[in-house]
Amino acid sequence: MSILLGAALEYQSLKSAEPRLLNDVPDALSRPVRWVHSSEVLDIAPLLSGGELLLSGGQALAGVTAERQADYVRELAARGIAALALETGPALPEVPVTMLEVAEAAGLPVIELRQVVPFVGVMQEINSLLVSESVEHLQLGDQASHAMAAELAHGSGLDQLLAVLSERTGASARLVSPSGLTLGAAGGMFPAGGTTPLDDGGSVTTVDVPVRGVLAARLELHMPDDGDGGLARVAGERSVDILGLALLQRMPPGLKELAGIELMRAINSGSQHWQLQQLGPASGFPAQGQVAAVVIRSTGAGHLRPAVDALLRECVPHSASYANNAELIALAALGGGAAARHALMEALRGVEMPAGSVVAVGPLGVGIDEAPWSLTEARRALDLARVGTGVVDADTLAVELLADESLDPATREGFVQRQLGAVVEHDRLRKSELMRTLTVWLDTGCNTAQAARELHLERQSLHHRLQRIFELCGGDPRGTGRLAALHLATRLAWL
Repeated sequence: MSILLGAALEYQSLKSAEPRLLNDVPDALSRPVRWVHSSEVLDIAPLLSGGELLLSGGQALAGVTAERQADYVRELAARGIAALALETGPALPEVPVTMLEVAEAAGLPVIELRQVVPFVGVMQEINSLLVSESVEHLQLGDQASHAMAAELAHGSGLDQLLAVLSERTGASARLVSPSGLTLGAAGGMFPAGGTTPLDDGGSVTTVDVPVRGVLAARLELHMPDDGDGGLARVAGERSVDILGLALLQRMPPGLKELAGIELMRAINSGSQHWQLQQLGPASGFPAQGQVAAVVIRSTGAGHLRPAVDALLRECVPHSASYANNAELIALAALGGGAAARHALMEALRGVEMPAGSVVAVGPLGVGIDEAPWSLTEARRALDLARVGTGVVDADTLAVELLADESLDPATREGFVQRQLGAVVEHDRLRKSELMRTLTVWLDTGCNTAQAARELHLERQSLHHRLQRIFELCGGDPRGTGRLAALHLATRLAWL
Protein backbone atom coordinates (compact mmCIF):
# COMPACT_ATOMS: atom_id res chain seq x y z
CA MET A 1 0.00 0.00 0.00
CA SER A 2 1.17 3.52 -0.70
CA ILE A 3 -0.19 7.05 -0.85
CA LEU A 4 0.91 9.89 -3.10
CA LEU A 5 3.43 12.34 -1.69
CA GLY A 6 1.07 15.25 -2.33
CA ALA A 7 -1.65 13.51 -0.32
CA ALA A 8 0.78 12.75 2.53
CA LEU A 9 1.63 16.44 2.83
CA GLU A 10 -2.06 17.20 3.37
CA TYR A 11 -2.38 15.08 6.51
CA GLN A 12 -2.84 17.40 9.48
CA SER A 13 0.20 16.12 11.41
CA LEU A 14 2.45 16.98 8.48
CA LYS A 15 0.52 19.95 7.10
CA SER A 16 1.04 21.83 10.37
CA ALA A 17 4.79 21.81 9.62
CA GLU A 18 4.07 24.07 6.61
CA PRO A 19 5.85 21.80 4.11
CA ARG A 20 7.28 23.36 0.96
CA LEU A 21 8.82 21.55 -2.05
CA LEU A 22 12.22 23.17 -2.67
CA ASN A 23 13.47 21.65 -5.93
CA ASP A 24 12.07 20.90 -9.36
CA VAL A 25 11.64 17.15 -9.71
CA PRO A 26 9.13 16.00 -12.36
CA ASP A 27 5.89 14.58 -10.89
CA ALA A 28 7.32 14.86 -7.38
CA LEU A 29 3.94 15.12 -5.66
CA SER A 30 2.70 12.05 -7.55
CA ARG A 31 5.41 9.83 -6.09
CA PRO A 32 4.10 6.89 -4.03
CA VAL A 33 4.99 6.89 -0.34
CA ARG A 34 4.89 3.43 1.19
CA TRP A 35 6.24 4.38 4.65
CA VAL A 36 7.20 7.40 6.75
CA HIS A 37 10.50 7.15 8.61
CA SER A 38 12.56 9.59 10.68
CA SER A 39 16.29 9.50 11.35
CA GLU A 40 19.20 11.82 12.11
CA VAL A 41 21.74 9.15 11.08
CA LEU A 42 23.67 10.18 7.97
CA ASP A 43 24.42 6.57 6.99
CA ILE A 44 20.75 5.57 6.97
CA ALA A 45 20.52 4.82 3.22
CA PRO A 46 21.54 1.10 3.37
CA LEU A 47 18.73 0.49 5.88
CA LEU A 48 16.03 1.85 3.54
CA SER A 49 14.33 -0.18 0.82
CA GLY A 50 12.71 2.54 -1.32
CA GLY A 51 9.46 4.48 -1.25
CA GLU A 52 10.05 6.08 2.17
CA LEU A 53 9.30 9.67 3.10
CA LEU A 54 12.32 10.40 5.31
CA LEU A 55 11.94 13.05 8.01
CA SER A 56 15.05 14.70 9.49
CA GLY A 57 15.63 17.53 11.92
CA GLY A 58 18.83 18.50 10.10
CA GLN A 59 21.09 18.57 13.18
CA ALA A 60 23.56 16.01 11.82
CA LEU A 61 23.63 17.60 8.37
CA ALA A 62 24.43 21.01 9.79
CA GLY A 63 27.72 19.79 11.24
CA VAL A 64 29.27 18.12 8.18
CA THR A 65 30.96 19.33 5.00
CA ALA A 66 29.14 20.20 1.80
CA GLU A 67 30.66 17.12 0.20
CA ARG A 68 29.18 14.85 2.89
CA GLN A 69 25.81 16.59 2.55
CA ALA A 70 25.89 15.91 -1.18
CA ASP A 71 26.83 12.25 -0.61
CA TYR A 72 23.94 11.92 1.85
CA VAL A 73 21.49 13.07 -0.81
CA ARG A 74 22.99 10.85 -3.51
CA GLU A 75 22.82 7.79 -1.25
CA LEU A 76 19.15 8.41 -0.46
CA ALA A 77 18.31 8.94 -4.13
CA ALA A 78 20.07 5.69 -5.02
CA ARG A 79 17.84 3.81 -2.56
CA GLY A 80 14.75 5.17 -4.34
CA ILE A 81 13.11 6.95 -1.41
CA ALA A 82 10.03 9.03 -2.19
CA ALA A 83 11.29 12.29 -0.70
CA LEU A 84 13.49 13.87 1.98
CA ALA A 85 11.77 16.29 4.39
CA LEU A 86 14.15 18.55 6.38
CA GLU A 87 13.12 20.66 9.34
CA THR A 88 14.73 24.12 9.19
CA GLY A 89 15.43 26.04 12.36
CA PRO A 90 18.33 27.00 14.64
CA ALA A 91 20.44 23.96 13.70
CA LEU A 92 19.79 24.20 9.97
CA PRO A 93 18.46 27.68 9.10
CA GLU A 94 18.05 26.76 5.44
CA VAL A 95 18.63 23.77 3.18
CA PRO A 96 22.03 24.25 1.47
CA VAL A 97 21.82 25.13 -2.22
CA THR A 98 24.38 22.45 -3.08
CA MET A 99 22.17 19.77 -1.54
CA LEU A 100 19.18 20.98 -3.54
CA GLU A 101 21.15 20.97 -6.79
CA VAL A 102 22.48 17.44 -6.21
CA ALA A 103 19.03 16.20 -5.18
CA GLU A 104 17.40 17.70 -8.25
CA ALA A 105 20.02 16.12 -10.53
CA ALA A 106 19.43 12.76 -8.82
CA GLY A 107 15.63 13.09 -9.01
CA LEU A 108 15.04 13.31 -5.25
CA PRO A 109 12.35 15.73 -4.02
CA VAL A 110 13.46 17.79 -1.00
CA ILE A 111 10.79 19.30 1.24
CA GLU A 112 11.34 22.02 3.81
CA LEU A 113 9.39 21.73 7.06
CA ARG A 114 9.15 25.34 8.24
CA GLN A 115 7.51 24.58 11.59
CA VAL A 116 8.51 22.11 14.30
CA VAL A 117 6.21 19.10 14.55
CA PRO A 118 6.56 15.83 16.51
CA PHE A 119 7.78 13.32 13.94
CA VAL A 120 6.29 10.47 15.95
CA GLY A 121 2.83 11.95 15.44
CA VAL A 122 3.39 12.18 11.68
CA MET A 123 4.52 8.56 11.52
CA GLN A 124 1.65 7.30 13.67
CA GLU A 125 -1.00 9.04 11.57
CA ILE A 126 0.25 8.07 8.13
CA ASN A 127 1.85 4.67 8.85
CA SER A 128 -1.24 3.37 10.65
CA LEU A 129 -3.25 3.95 7.48
CA LEU A 130 -0.57 2.31 5.36
CA VAL A 131 -0.43 -0.74 7.64
CA SER A 132 -4.18 -1.34 7.68
CA GLU A 133 -4.46 -1.15 3.91
CA SER A 134 -1.31 -3.25 3.47
CA VAL A 135 -2.88 -6.07 5.50
CA GLU A 136 -5.92 -6.01 3.23
CA HIS A 137 -3.69 -6.08 0.15
CA LEU A 138 -1.72 -9.02 1.52
CA GLN A 139 -4.90 -10.99 2.09
CA LEU A 140 -6.18 -10.28 -1.43
CA GLY A 141 -2.76 -11.04 -2.89
CA ASP A 142 -2.62 -14.40 -1.13
CA GLN A 143 -6.09 -15.23 -2.42
CA ALA A 144 -4.99 -14.49 -5.99
CA SER A 145 -1.84 -16.60 -5.54
CA HIS A 146 -3.85 -19.56 -4.18
CA ALA A 147 -6.28 -19.33 -7.10
CA MET A 148 -3.38 -19.35 -9.56
CA ALA A 149 -1.82 -22.36 -7.79
CA ALA A 150 -5.09 -24.25 -8.20
CA GLU A 151 -5.13 -23.41 -11.92
CA LEU A 152 -1.55 -24.60 -12.33
CA ALA A 153 -2.35 -27.85 -10.54
CA HIS A 154 -5.10 -28.48 -13.12
CA GLY A 155 -2.64 -28.03 -15.99
CA SER A 156 -3.47 -24.45 -17.01
CA GLY A 157 -0.96 -22.48 -19.08
CA LEU A 158 0.46 -18.99 -18.67
CA ASP A 159 -2.51 -17.24 -20.31
CA GLN A 160 -4.95 -18.90 -17.90
CA LEU A 161 -2.79 -18.07 -14.86
CA LEU A 162 -2.53 -14.45 -15.93
CA ALA A 163 -6.29 -14.33 -16.51
CA VAL A 164 -6.82 -15.30 -12.85
CA LEU A 165 -4.40 -12.60 -11.72
CA SER A 166 -6.08 -10.03 -13.95
CA GLU A 167 -9.55 -10.90 -12.66
CA ARG A 168 -8.45 -10.67 -9.02
CA THR A 169 -6.62 -7.34 -9.33
CA GLY A 170 -8.45 -5.51 -12.11
CA ALA A 171 -5.15 -5.09 -13.96
CA SER A 172 -4.22 -6.37 -17.40
CA ALA A 173 -1.29 -8.76 -17.10
CA ARG A 174 1.53 -9.66 -19.44
CA LEU A 175 4.59 -11.90 -18.96
CA VAL A 176 7.61 -10.83 -21.02
CA SER A 177 10.94 -12.61 -21.51
CA PRO A 178 14.22 -10.70 -20.86
CA SER A 179 14.60 -10.35 -24.64
CA GLY A 180 11.14 -8.72 -24.95
CA LEU A 181 9.12 -11.71 -26.20
CA THR A 182 5.56 -11.88 -24.83
CA LEU A 183 5.08 -15.26 -23.13
CA GLY A 184 1.45 -14.75 -22.08
CA ALA A 185 -1.14 -12.00 -21.64
CA ALA A 186 -4.64 -11.42 -20.27
CA GLY A 187 -7.01 -8.54 -19.54
CA GLY A 188 -8.71 -5.65 -21.28
CA MET A 189 -5.45 -3.94 -22.25
CA PHE A 190 -4.70 -6.90 -24.56
CA PRO A 191 -7.78 -7.27 -26.79
CA ALA A 192 -8.33 -10.41 -28.86
CA GLY A 193 -5.20 -12.09 -27.58
CA GLY A 194 -2.94 -9.18 -28.58
CA THR A 195 0.49 -8.82 -27.01
CA THR A 196 0.86 -5.03 -27.27
CA PRO A 197 -1.03 -3.06 -24.58
CA LEU A 198 -3.47 -0.33 -25.59
CA ASP A 199 -2.39 3.19 -24.76
CA ASP A 200 -5.16 3.90 -22.26
CA GLY A 201 -3.08 5.67 -19.61
CA GLY A 202 -2.99 4.25 -16.12
CA SER A 203 0.11 2.88 -14.43
CA VAL A 204 2.36 -0.11 -15.01
CA THR A 205 3.78 -2.27 -12.21
CA THR A 206 6.73 -4.51 -13.11
CA VAL A 207 7.80 -7.54 -11.07
CA ASP A 208 10.81 -9.75 -11.82
CA VAL A 209 10.12 -13.49 -12.13
CA PRO A 210 13.30 -15.52 -11.49
CA VAL A 211 13.72 -19.25 -12.03
CA ARG A 212 16.40 -20.77 -9.78
CA GLY A 213 18.08 -17.40 -9.32
CA VAL A 214 18.02 -16.47 -13.01
CA LEU A 215 15.76 -13.70 -14.30
CA ALA A 216 13.40 -15.66 -16.58
CA ALA A 217 10.66 -13.09 -17.22
CA ARG A 218 9.05 -9.85 -16.08
CA LEU A 219 5.44 -9.54 -15.08
CA GLU A 220 3.77 -6.33 -16.25
CA LEU A 221 0.52 -5.30 -14.58
CA HIS A 222 -1.24 -2.47 -16.45
CA MET A 223 -3.63 -0.79 -14.01
CA PRO A 224 -6.22 1.78 -15.17
CA ASP A 225 -6.26 5.23 -13.55
CA ASP A 226 -9.07 4.27 -11.18
CA GLY A 227 -7.44 0.97 -10.16
CA ASP A 228 -5.51 0.00 -7.04
CA GLY A 229 -1.79 0.04 -7.90
CA GLY A 230 -0.85 -1.15 -4.41
CA LEU A 231 -2.91 -4.31 -4.81
CA ALA A 232 -1.33 -4.95 -8.22
CA ARG A 233 2.15 -4.74 -6.69
CA VAL A 234 1.38 -7.08 -3.78
CA ALA A 235 -0.53 -9.62 -5.88
CA GLY A 236 2.20 -9.58 -8.51
CA GLU A 237 4.90 -10.25 -5.93
CA ARG A 238 2.79 -13.02 -4.39
CA SER A 239 2.40 -14.70 -7.79
CA VAL A 240 6.12 -14.86 -8.61
CA ASP A 241 6.65 -18.43 -7.35
CA ILE A 242 3.60 -19.76 -9.24
CA LEU A 243 4.69 -18.11 -12.48
CA GLY A 244 8.23 -19.38 -11.95
CA LEU A 245 6.95 -22.95 -11.66
CA ALA A 246 4.91 -22.51 -14.83
CA LEU A 247 7.98 -21.19 -16.67
CA LEU A 248 10.10 -24.04 -15.38
CA GLN A 249 7.62 -26.53 -16.83
CA ARG A 250 7.62 -24.68 -20.14
CA MET A 251 11.37 -24.12 -20.62
CA PRO A 252 13.55 -26.03 -18.13
CA PRO A 253 17.16 -24.79 -18.00
CA GLY A 254 19.98 -26.92 -19.40
CA LEU A 255 22.57 -28.72 -17.29
CA LYS A 256 25.30 -26.18 -18.06
CA GLU A 257 23.06 -23.29 -17.01
CA LEU A 258 22.08 -25.10 -13.81
CA ALA A 259 25.76 -25.75 -13.06
CA GLY A 260 26.49 -22.05 -13.58
CA ILE A 261 23.72 -21.08 -11.15
CA GLU A 262 24.98 -23.54 -8.55
CA LEU A 263 28.56 -22.35 -9.08
CA MET A 264 27.58 -18.73 -8.39
CA ARG A 265 25.64 -19.78 -5.30
CA ALA A 266 28.66 -21.76 -4.08
CA ILE A 267 30.99 -18.81 -4.71
CA ASN A 268 28.58 -16.46 -2.96
CA SER A 269 28.37 -18.70 0.09
CA GLY A 270 32.10 -19.45 0.22
CA SER A 271 31.77 -23.19 -0.34
CA GLN A 272 34.65 -25.61 0.00
CA HIS A 273 37.20 -25.86 -2.80
CA TRP A 274 36.20 -29.34 -3.89
CA GLN A 275 32.69 -28.10 -4.71
CA LEU A 276 34.11 -25.28 -6.83
CA GLN A 277 36.46 -27.72 -8.58
CA GLN A 278 33.45 -29.81 -9.59
CA LEU A 279 31.05 -27.01 -10.53
CA GLY A 280 33.61 -24.85 -12.36
CA PRO A 281 34.39 -27.18 -15.27
CA ALA A 282 30.76 -28.35 -15.42
CA SER A 283 29.65 -24.76 -16.06
CA GLY A 284 32.46 -23.96 -18.53
CA PHE A 285 35.21 -22.49 -16.29
CA PRO A 286 38.67 -24.12 -16.47
CA ALA A 287 39.67 -25.22 -12.97
CA GLN A 288 43.01 -23.38 -13.16
CA GLY A 289 41.99 -20.46 -15.41
CA GLN A 290 42.18 -16.81 -14.38
CA VAL A 291 38.91 -15.28 -13.12
CA ALA A 292 37.60 -12.03 -11.66
CA ALA A 293 34.33 -11.34 -9.87
CA VAL A 294 32.01 -8.44 -10.65
CA VAL A 295 29.53 -6.99 -8.13
CA ILE A 296 26.79 -4.54 -9.11
CA ARG A 297 24.67 -2.90 -6.43
CA SER A 298 21.62 -1.23 -7.91
CA THR A 299 17.91 -0.86 -7.32
CA GLY A 300 17.53 -2.36 -10.81
CA ALA A 301 19.95 -5.29 -10.39
CA GLY A 302 17.56 -7.88 -11.85
CA HIS A 303 16.73 -5.66 -14.82
CA LEU A 304 20.42 -5.10 -15.53
CA ARG A 305 21.22 -8.78 -15.81
CA PRO A 306 20.41 -9.26 -19.53
CA ALA A 307 22.57 -6.26 -20.52
CA VAL A 308 25.45 -7.35 -18.27
CA ASP A 309 25.26 -10.95 -19.53
CA ALA A 310 25.35 -9.70 -23.12
CA LEU A 311 28.40 -7.54 -22.35
CA LEU A 312 30.19 -10.45 -20.69
CA ARG A 313 29.51 -12.69 -23.69
CA GLU A 314 31.22 -10.10 -25.90
CA CYS A 315 34.18 -9.39 -23.61
CA VAL A 316 35.20 -12.74 -22.12
CA PRO A 317 35.28 -16.37 -23.26
CA HIS A 318 32.95 -17.53 -20.49
CA SER A 319 30.92 -16.05 -17.64
CA ALA A 320 28.12 -16.74 -15.17
CA SER A 321 25.89 -14.41 -13.20
CA TYR A 322 23.39 -14.46 -10.35
CA ALA A 323 20.89 -11.81 -9.17
CA ASN A 324 20.03 -11.55 -5.50
CA ASN A 325 17.87 -8.70 -4.15
CA ALA A 326 19.60 -5.41 -5.03
CA GLU A 327 22.89 -7.07 -5.97
CA LEU A 328 24.03 -8.72 -9.21
CA ILE A 329 27.18 -10.82 -9.06
CA ALA A 330 29.08 -12.29 -11.97
CA LEU A 331 32.24 -14.28 -12.63
CA ALA A 332 34.32 -13.71 -15.75
CA ALA A 333 36.97 -16.04 -17.19
CA LEU A 334 39.95 -13.85 -18.13
CA GLY A 335 42.44 -15.75 -20.25
CA GLY A 336 44.14 -12.47 -21.13
CA GLY A 337 45.00 -11.71 -17.51
CA ALA A 338 45.35 -8.09 -16.36
CA ALA A 339 44.77 -6.64 -19.84
CA ALA A 340 41.49 -8.54 -20.20
CA ARG A 341 40.42 -7.39 -16.75
CA HIS A 342 41.12 -3.75 -17.66
CA ALA A 343 39.12 -4.13 -20.90
CA LEU A 344 36.22 -5.59 -18.91
CA MET A 345 36.20 -2.59 -16.54
CA GLU A 346 36.16 -0.17 -19.47
CA ALA A 347 33.23 -2.06 -21.02
CA LEU A 348 31.31 -1.98 -17.72
CA ARG A 349 31.70 1.81 -17.62
CA GLY A 350 29.68 1.94 -20.83
CA VAL A 351 26.66 0.03 -19.47
CA GLU A 352 23.65 2.27 -18.85
CA MET A 353 22.54 1.82 -15.25
CA PRO A 354 20.03 3.45 -12.88
CA ALA A 355 21.24 6.47 -10.92
CA GLY A 356 23.21 5.47 -7.85
CA SER A 357 24.34 2.10 -9.24
CA VAL A 358 27.86 1.09 -8.25
CA VAL A 359 30.05 -1.62 -9.77
CA ALA A 360 33.21 -3.24 -8.45
CA VAL A 361 35.61 -5.59 -10.24
CA GLY A 362 37.52 -7.87 -7.91
CA PRO A 363 41.23 -8.73 -8.23
CA LEU A 364 42.44 -11.39 -10.62
CA GLY A 365 42.21 -14.87 -9.15
CA VAL A 366 44.21 -17.82 -10.41
CA GLY A 367 41.87 -20.80 -10.59
CA ILE A 368 38.24 -21.26 -9.67
CA ASP A 369 39.29 -21.72 -6.02
CA GLU A 370 40.09 -17.99 -5.79
CA ALA A 371 36.70 -16.86 -7.15
CA PRO A 372 35.17 -16.42 -3.63
CA TRP A 373 38.18 -14.31 -2.62
CA SER A 374 37.80 -12.09 -5.70
CA LEU A 375 34.08 -11.69 -4.91
CA THR A 376 34.79 -10.82 -1.26
CA GLU A 377 37.39 -8.22 -2.24
CA ALA A 378 35.00 -6.66 -4.78
CA ARG A 379 32.32 -6.30 -2.10
CA ARG A 380 34.80 -4.86 0.39
CA ALA A 381 35.96 -2.41 -2.27
CA LEU A 382 32.38 -1.21 -2.72
CA ASP A 383 32.05 -0.75 1.04
CA LEU A 384 35.29 1.24 1.23
CA ALA A 385 35.03 3.23 -2.00
CA ARG A 386 34.17 6.91 -1.72
CA VAL A 387 31.92 6.99 -4.78
CA GLY A 388 28.17 7.20 -5.19
CA THR A 389 28.13 5.75 -8.68
CA GLY A 390 30.44 4.29 -11.33
CA VAL A 391 32.96 1.44 -11.54
CA VAL A 392 35.40 0.68 -8.71
CA ASP A 393 38.65 -1.19 -9.29
CA ALA A 394 39.45 -3.27 -6.20
CA ASP A 395 43.16 -3.22 -7.15
CA THR A 396 43.31 0.57 -6.66
CA LEU A 397 42.08 0.07 -3.09
CA ALA A 398 44.64 -2.60 -2.19
CA VAL A 399 46.13 -0.46 0.60
CA GLU A 400 42.72 0.29 2.12
CA LEU A 401 41.63 -3.34 1.87
CA LEU A 402 44.80 -4.57 3.56
CA ALA A 403 44.60 -1.97 6.32
CA ASP A 404 40.91 -2.61 6.94
CA GLU A 405 41.63 -6.31 7.34
CA SER A 406 44.93 -6.16 9.26
CA LEU A 407 44.93 -2.96 11.33
CA ASP A 408 42.52 -2.18 14.13
CA PRO A 409 40.85 1.27 14.07
CA ALA A 410 42.96 2.61 16.96
CA THR A 411 46.20 1.73 15.16
CA ARG A 412 45.02 3.34 11.93
CA GLU A 413 43.83 6.50 13.67
CA GLY A 414 47.07 6.77 15.66
CA PHE A 415 49.19 6.51 12.52
CA VAL A 416 47.13 9.16 10.72
CA GLN A 417 47.31 11.46 13.73
CA ARG A 418 51.10 11.18 13.97
CA GLN A 419 51.63 11.84 10.29
CA LEU A 420 48.87 14.32 9.45
CA GLY A 421 47.27 15.44 12.70
CA ALA A 422 47.96 19.13 12.09
CA VAL A 423 46.46 18.97 8.59
CA VAL A 424 43.34 17.21 9.85
CA GLU A 425 42.92 19.78 12.63
CA HIS A 426 43.35 22.65 10.15
CA ASP A 427 40.53 21.23 7.99
CA ARG A 428 38.31 20.81 11.03
CA LEU A 429 38.78 24.33 12.33
CA ARG A 430 38.83 26.22 9.04
CA LYS A 431 36.55 24.01 6.91
CA SER A 432 39.41 23.77 4.41
CA GLU A 433 40.20 20.91 2.04
CA LEU A 434 43.90 20.39 2.63
CA MET A 435 43.54 16.63 3.20
CA ARG A 436 41.70 16.17 -0.07
CA THR A 437 44.29 18.32 -1.84
CA LEU A 438 47.17 16.28 -0.43
CA THR A 439 45.44 13.00 -1.29
CA VAL A 440 44.88 13.95 -4.92
CA TRP A 441 48.42 15.32 -5.27
CA LEU A 442 49.96 12.12 -3.89
CA ASP A 443 47.63 9.85 -5.90
CA THR A 444 48.76 11.59 -9.10
CA GLY A 445 52.41 10.86 -8.27
CA CYS A 446 53.04 14.43 -7.03
CA ASN A 447 52.10 15.76 -10.48
CA THR A 448 51.04 19.31 -9.69
CA ALA A 449 49.52 20.04 -13.11
CA GLN A 450 47.36 16.90 -13.10
CA ALA A 451 46.32 17.41 -9.47
CA ALA A 452 45.27 21.01 -10.23
CA ARG A 453 43.07 19.77 -13.09
CA GLU A 454 41.42 17.12 -10.93
CA LEU A 455 40.81 19.62 -8.13
CA HIS A 456 39.60 22.32 -10.56
CA LEU A 457 42.20 24.75 -9.19
CA GLU A 458 44.60 27.20 -10.74
CA ARG A 459 48.14 25.84 -10.48
CA GLN A 460 49.22 28.78 -8.34
CA SER A 461 46.33 28.13 -5.92
CA LEU A 462 47.44 24.52 -5.61
CA HIS A 463 51.02 25.62 -4.89
CA HIS A 464 49.73 27.83 -2.07
CA ARG A 465 47.76 24.92 -0.59
CA LEU A 466 50.75 22.58 -0.85
CA GLN A 467 53.00 25.13 0.84
CA ARG A 468 50.57 25.33 3.77
CA ILE A 469 50.38 21.52 3.93
CA PHE A 470 54.19 21.24 4.00
CA GLU A 471 54.35 23.77 6.83
CA LEU A 472 51.87 21.71 8.86
CA CYS A 473 53.41 18.29 8.30
CA GLY A 474 57.12 19.02 8.58
CA GLY A 475 58.32 20.10 5.16
CA ASP A 476 58.22 19.01 1.53
CA PRO A 477 58.23 15.18 1.60
CA ARG A 478 59.60 14.75 -1.93
CA GLY A 479 63.02 13.14 -1.95
CA THR A 480 62.60 11.88 1.62
CA GLY A 481 61.48 8.64 3.20
CA ARG A 482 58.37 10.42 4.54
CA LEU A 483 56.59 10.47 1.18
CA ALA A 484 55.39 6.87 1.44
CA ALA A 485 54.27 7.34 5.05
CA LEU A 486 52.26 10.45 4.18
CA HIS A 487 50.64 8.73 1.21
CA LEU A 488 49.69 5.75 3.36
CA ALA A 489 48.26 8.10 6.01
CA THR A 490 46.06 9.88 3.48
CA ARG A 491 44.66 6.53 2.32
CA LEU A 492 44.03 5.33 5.88
CA ALA A 493 42.37 8.60 6.85
CA TRP A 494 39.38 7.82 4.62
CA LEU A 495 38.65 4.45 6.20
